[in-house]
Amino acid sequence: MRGMLVGAAIVGLSIAAPMARVAPPSPTGQAVAAPQPAAIPSDAEIEHFLKEAKVVKTKGIGKGVTGTVRATLTDGVLTHDAQIQQIEEKKAQFDAPGAQEFNFEDSWRFNVAAYRVDRLIGLNMVPVSISRVWQSKPGAFTWWIDDVMMDEGARLKGKIQPPDSSLWNEQMQLVRVFDQLIYNVDRNAGNLLIGKNWRVWAIDHTRAFRTASSLKSAAQITRCDRTVLERMKALDKATLKKEIGEFVSEFQINGLLARRDTIVQMLQSKPGGLFDRHTE
Repeated sequence: MRGMLVGAAIVGLSIAAPMARVAPPSPTGQAVAAPQPAAIPSDAEIEHFLKEAKVVKTKGIGKGVTGTVRATLTDGVLTHDAQIQQIEEKKAQFDAPGAQEFNFEDSWRFNVAAYRVDRLIGLNMVPVSISRVWQSKPGAFTWWIDDVMMDEGARLKGKIQPPDSSLWNEQMQLVRVFDQLIYNVDRNAGNLLIGKNWRVWAIDHTRAFRTASSLKSAAQITRCDRTVLERMKALDKATLKKEIGEFVSEFQINGLLARRDTIVQMLQSKPGGLFDRHTE
């Protein structure tokens, strides 16, 4: 894994806050107010925090090749961690064991673009990520996901089965659709995090957004949530240029839209290819 956000899944997207417990009466017979659950920050609140909070401590992740840093941020009220990635690498040709890629890019910018595309299609599986200059260099600040039980690699190694296989399969099918849409060439078991509620978080998208118009692996497209599909269909070039044009090229946007068309066509022609997503 090239950079794992480990550690209370508090990104404010369809995560139900725990119910407050009723406190027992006090010795005087008067009810004692039960502590209220902390409010879950919205995406906008998290973005503001990541953009403005002061970095008070950093440490290297110690894994991968992207120089990922874990930082503790505070705004005087909230203190929380973030992942900082500042990698910006381009190569005419990239060679790796069993793979070769031309016009290779490994960029922090794609983390921000992936977050924004995720929200455009209503996937809600990518942590909030924003662009910010740190130590005179631009990079992606991404909300650190706490309350993580394990990553997919540890789950597979331990042969641990999810408690709800139907819900698990839905989440994995959506991750696969997303990876084909953004042409993620580096999805691995280490960058799929599993929360204690078995919610899946997809992280680390620095090697995505290729210009290819065809899918990387069409066989990965099996099923998709109806709402996500409809929101994919609604994507257009003007919207994408507005939302992610700062982080990807026009050629990369064109490739995404071409892949979107293929994904939509495949899913609409598949019997049983659509489902209504479980609510959390």
